[in-house]
Amino acid sequence: MERGNQMIKLYYLPGAASLAPHGCLEEAGADYELVRIAREDGIPTEPPNYLDIQPKGRVPALVDGDIVTYESAAVCMYLSDRFPDAGLAPKDAADRASWYRWHTHLTNTVQADFMAFFAPTRSVDSDAAQKELRACATARLHEARDWLDAQLGGAGDYLVGGTFSSVDLFLAMLTRWARNFDHPWWDTPNLGEHYKRITRRPAIKRVYEQQELED
Repeated sequence: MERGNQMIKLYYLPGAASLAPHGCLEEAGADYELVRIAREDGIPTEPPNYLDIQPKGRVPALVDGDIVTYESAAVCMYLSDRFPDAGLAPKDAADRASWYRWHTHLTNTVQADFMAFFAPTRSVDSDAAQKELRACATARLHEARDWLDAQLGGAGDYLVGGTFSSVDLFLAMLTRWARNFDHPWWDTPNLGEHYKRITRRPAIKRVYEQQELED
């Protein structure tokens, strides 16, 4: 799929926040190019123009002809609309409202706590403050794990309307991020089954192969 005679490009790092958008592209059967980012001291060095595409230097970023967007949830929602027949977003109005809510919650609340845990230096400077921030983020992520597991227990196999959508890719990405926690998210019954359900999909198997990911 091309727009403006240019192939879609997804700028990514293996296992990072680009994982869910990559899954959207594969689920949609899109023609696209993966562009891996190289960093030095946290600053992108390859491709050399990456800061012109994503001023913060983070992943993902997506270029579709003259359209440039970034932030993982935003890219997922864009691709869901870009490929309406891929089944990445519900068409029913009530389910669509839930889909928006889930994408917003997972990125604004849950992913934000992951960022506080993994990269506290983005928010505070001193070692003591970073330690405290990580401790607070850990507690909130434990609460999020239990709450999300309970939500899946009531929702069924998927988060929205009992049907697969892009929010399931986002949740599976976050579940994978917690794989090295003392209490990994996939050790809870519903999150664990959800993660298996998503990663067994042929499109997501291809994503893991392309990014050379193992759990």
